[in-house]
Amino acid sequence: MRPPNLPTAAADIITGAAIVGVFSQSWELFPYNLILLIAASILLYAGGVVLNDVFDHKIDAIERPERPIPSAVVPLRTAAFLGGTLLIMGVLLSFLCNIEAGLVSIVLATAILLYDSWAKNHSFFGPLVMGSCRGLNLLLGMSLFGLPVGSNWYLILLPVIYIAAVTLISRGEVHGNNKRNILLSGFLYVLVASAIFLMMLQDVDSLVLVIPFLILFVFSIFRPLLRAYRVNTPENIKKAVKSGVLSLVLMDAALASANSTWWVGLLIILLLPLSLFLSKRFSVT
Repeated sequence: MRPPNLPTAAADIITGAAIVGVFSQSWELFPYNLILLIAASILLYAGGVVLNDVFDHKIDAIERPERPIPSAVVPLRTAAFLGGTLLIMGVLLSFLCNIEAGLVSIVLATAILLYDSWAKNHSFFGPLVMGSCRGLNLLLGMSLFGLPVGSNWYLILLPVIYIAAVTLISRGEVHGNNKRNILLSGFLYVLVASAIFLMMLQDVDSLVLVIPFLILFVFSIFRPLLRAYRVNTPENIKKAVKSGVLSLVLMDAALASANSTWWVGLLIILLLPLSLFLSKRFSVT
């Protein structure tokens, strides 16, 4: 279930809620629904990565025989049942929040299955569908009180672009030799960071409070990426992917602070130590 990655799913939901202005309202109005959507997002993510291993069990038997299914630690049917159950539970919890969130979760679950079963094998559709899963997860958070209205819809493109970049990097985890993908991913990283910076400039008075989140995010993703480009080995590539996944928390913190207030970014960033702690005990990729 990739436990280190699960806090990043929660970060998406909190960020989505911040974007639609939830934290400027009375706290009594939304804690129940917010907790529901955080739990739903975590279940959907966990189900997705479990089913990803289910669909990959044959190739993992060759390339990564130490994984739970090819090593026979977990039977294939058990893993398939677990993954499917997690997805269904995530959808049901979303519907308990509201109809619109439930419908978003169905689209998200469909995108997850599409990636696991087919899209990941395509150089173009793989990164696109994986990124779309993150964009839909952010939209799930933005659907706390129903589908968002106004001009915030375009923000779901940022996690789409960002995760597409991380997915491109991951194409070299086994064999290395992916400098072209790293260059393209670096360009996509710049697009995301620049977009968040422009949002921060809309409120110059609070810039000094929110810009540290962006600086930390940029440092966290580009340092391992440059190392992977200079020494293009599977080990360095895997570190760049790991950093890209865990830095989703930092991206969400920067995005939330740019669209809400600094303390929401701080709240989100507190999820990072949990991810780092879990990453020492469980696989990220």
